Amino acid sequence: MTKELPIISPDKFHDECAVFGIYGHEEAANLTYLGLYALQHRGQEASGIVSGDGDQFFVQKGMGLVADIYHKSVLEKLPGYMAIGHNRYSTSGGNDLKNVQPLIVNFALGNLALAHNGNLINAQVLRNELEAYGAIFQSTSDSEVIIHLIAHSRADSFLARVIDALCQVRGAFSVVLMTDNGLIAARDPHGLRPLCIGRVRSSWIVASETCAFDLLDAEYVREIEPGELVVISDQGLDSHRPFPKTDPAMCVFEYVYFARPDSRIFGANAVYTTRKAMGRQLAQESWVPADIVIPVPDSGVPAALGYAEGGGIRFETGLIRNHYVGRTFIEPEQSIRHFGVKVKLNAIAEVLYGKRVVVVDDSLVRGTTSRKIVKMIRQAGAKEVHMRISSPPIISPCFYGIDTPTKKELIASNHSTEEIRKYITADSLAYLSLDGMLKSAPGTPNQYCNACFTEKYPIPFTRAEELQLGLFESAH
Repeated sequence: MTKELPIISPDKFHDECAVFGIYGHEEAANLTYLGLYALQHRGQEASGIVSGDGDQFFVQKGMGLVADIYHKSVLEKLPGYMAIGHNRYSTSGGNDLKNVQPLIVNFALGNLALAHNGNLINAQVLRNELEAYGAIFQSTSDSEVIIHLIAHSRADSFLARVIDALCQVRGAFSVVLMTDNGLIAARDPHGLRPLCIGRVRSSWIVASETCAFDLLDAEYVREIEPGELVVISDQGLDSHRPFPKTDPAMCVFEYVYFARPDSRIFGANAVYTTRKAMGRQLAQESWVPADIVIPVPDSGVPAALGYAEGGGIRFETGLIRNHYVGRTFIEPEQSIRHFGVKVKLNAIAEVLYGKRVVVVDDSLVRGTTSRKIVKMIRQAGAKEVHMRISSPPIISPCFYGIDTPTKKELIASNHSTEEIRKYITADSLAYLSLDGMLKSAPGTPNQYCNACFTEKYPIPFTRAEELQLGLFESAH
């Protein structure tokens, strides 16, 4: 039988999306393709590129991975000196080509394309209002709401319309828009999702993460600040601060899991450094006598290195990951124990046999994969298996652009650590404390959103939003 096996473990949060934009380069589409390739980890479901020459837009979209969609013949159909691109993992709207971004429209003020990373908590409320006024939506994506708000705005300039629209949406947005005259990039007032600016020679680039700049030999200039909007055109880069000032609430889970380890996000050092610091802190908080420390690859590697260093225990590679698992796999009719995990991971018996093993992972969501991993390590001959998680227990879903399970599916929302330990069959289980995680992250603790660990959402919900998101029912 054929079973859908997601590229990322089902016991992980799914990445949100990636955005990329470039202005003033003769190979704009080619560089956008490379930028999206570097940002593939942020979305593996679909991808799209829109290029422009000042008069006309050209578009190519497809389902699947970047390298499978954009062949040379495809990129040749994307001329122009500016382009924006998007990698998608659906957090709002279905898995359908009509939802693949960038979204494109032609209206009174010309052509417009939009790529959006994040999630709008009032999208459905706004959509209902817009439809009541006659708006016709072409997709089920919440991002299309922004386009309709721009089109319906009565502001007297295109930039004023964009500002008017973005001031009406609530939630997380790192957006890149392309017009006939240039690019507009903006980040929500809380700065929930990352967005940064770079240059390759005289061309400007915006991207979700700096790893996209590294592949292009581009210079990292700075991050777009929370609540900042930049206009990129022939006149260069022009910065605006159109949104009401509020406290930052940048997603700390970007440091825990989402961002690529070699990226710089939120204006700080490489993500790798923070993950390793979280591992060292975890060793301070929950050291256990052991012979070796092993990571759950690949995302658990930096934290496991930090734990080994902080705990004075030898680091080993005890699990090997298969990097070439596709979206589907033919499972044999004769059932194989833990088949789904074994497709992605395999234990090295020579490393594990007879050892007391500390297994470090970055997060534990449902617990199903951790349970299979623990049993796999025991099957390889480990004497003890101690699970260590380099983030706190996840008790709340995210509404800001991460595809998280419902609250009842999050094992830590209704089970104690001891109950979870028994379920995953580990000899011990410990999480990094909230204070320990925030202490390990750059900057000050109060600049981060940690709602998935605390259920304290930085943007208060209206009653209408609670009903649309199912919060009111789940809270009672």
